[in-house]
Amino acid sequence: MRVSKRLSFYGLVFLVSLCIFFLALNQHYSNYLEHHLQPALSEVEIRPRTVNVQDPLMAYIRGSADNATLLEIQEVIDQQRRTIEEDMEDYEYPRGKYGINSSSLNDLVMEKGGRPVRSVILTSWRSGSTFFGDVLNAHPANFYHYEPLLDFGIVQIRGPPLAEEALKNIEALLNCDYSNLDQYLEYGKTHVWLFNHNTHLWRQCQAHKRICWDHRFVSKFCKLFPFQSMKLVRLRLRAAEKLLAQEKLKIRLVLLIRDPRGILQSRRHREWCPSIPDCSDPALVCADMVSDFRAAVRLKKKYPNTFRVIRYEDLSVDPYRHVKELYEFYGLNFHPDVKRFLNTHTKNDVGGVSSTFRNSKVAPFHWRTDLDFEVVEEIQKVCATAMRLWGYVMAVNATHQREFDSLTDYELDL
Repeated sequence: MRVSKRLSFYGLVFLVSLCIFFLALNQHYSNYLEHHLQPALSEVEIRPRTVNVQDPLMAYIRGSADNATLLEIQEVIDQQRRTIEEDMEDYEYPRGKYGINSSSLNDLVMEKGGRPVRSVILTSWRSGSTFFGDVLNAHPANFYHYEPLLDFGIVQIRGPPLAEEALKNIEALLNCDYSNLDQYLEYGKTHVWLFNHNTHLWRQCQAHKRICWDHRFVSKFCKLFPFQSMKLVRLRLRAAEKLLAQEKLKIRLVLLIRDPRGILQSRRHREWCPSIPDCSDPALVCADMVSDFRAAVRLKKKYPNTFRVIRYEDLSVDPYRHVKELYEFYGLNFHPDVKRFLNTHTKNDVGGVSSTFRNSKVAPFHWRTDLDFEVVEEIQKVCATAMRLWGYVMAVNATHQREFDSLTDYELDL
């Protein structure tokens, strides 16, 4: 009997000691987070959790798991901040040049109250935007918003009702606010190319999978970067005007145009395109090009310093000159990293249809040998106006198609 009582006593002492240990550990961990993670806890939204008060062990486990997530987020943020500071050590800041008044990293970093340089490409599918987007992403300390309307599907957004939601999402992304983008983030979990073109973000996602799609992490991570780039292939120009009008965003937008014959030839190689009229119908493709032209003429007059047009073919034939000019337009330094990218990505064809390793002088013109003249003739019948407006020459017959220069010297006619 005495042995049984003694065992019961020791068991009770053990349980009490265990409870005291957990309470002390919890208090110590909470104090650590309060002192060391206060910036993270004050700047991110922590959504309320429903905790069963009758189950204190589960409440403790859940709280500890969330604290561990916040700790991991802060460790990654601190590491990336140091990396950006190193990357920007010798950067030549504009100091008023290109209309951008920045002389230090803090002037361009949102977490420090600065405003990043925001460079936007607007085009449509298979118009050279993957190459151009990667040219911008070659710039150091750039955060790349790759096709932010990917979750909208294979659709061209020309106006209401989709335009309102699309513009709301784009503005949130450019402000690094992912708190209400649950659908976007959920889509990304099964369509990783939403993030994997963003080299800095994807590197951390590979090492920290648990936090990759957490809006608290992505919002804070995005706010570290002095430069943001974005490419849009689902939004037409007249709908995008509201972005140019946003004084707080101060985006600089380039409309990238391509010969419709080249567009449609390239889209034939994409399995997701042929069954979708917005992607495969020449009449719709060229109607959008006409609409973009009319909007471009108006916007060039209204926003001469923040809007520009370039044809993909011109960019490809003389990439160094045009990229340097576009970098100046965007307010970016023509960094050695960008020159290295051009040296390695414009000489030879490597990879599949989505590769950006191309002989740039040849890539835009594959349609001349890949398409039968009968197909080209059908495209030209419905695209005559668009081709005239954007300076593309008609092919007369099969022989002419393979030998002629399909471009005129072009400048947007105001």
